[in-house]
Amino acid sequence: MVRMIPQRELRNENAKLMDAVTAGETFIITRNGEPVAELRPVRRMRKTFIGRDELGRLAGASIRIDPAEFRRDLDSAIDQSL
Repeated sequence: MVRMIPQRELRNENAKLMDAVTAGETFIITRNGEPVAELRPVRRMRKTFIGRDELGRLAGASIRIDPAEFRRDLDSAIDQSL
């Protein structure tokens, strides 16, 4: 749930609001009743690339990936031409 708070509350209750944001709450900060900013938790970004060693660890098994076979699989699945 998003809660609207005046700028004054942000100034006066900074530590309390940071604890609430850390717990997952989101706030819209207002000035003279008009929304001016959003205070929310930072979203963790997912990695877009996982290396072979990391993939093996995540799979929970000793996976050996043959680079040549992997490349052939990619080439057959994806058109690499411009």
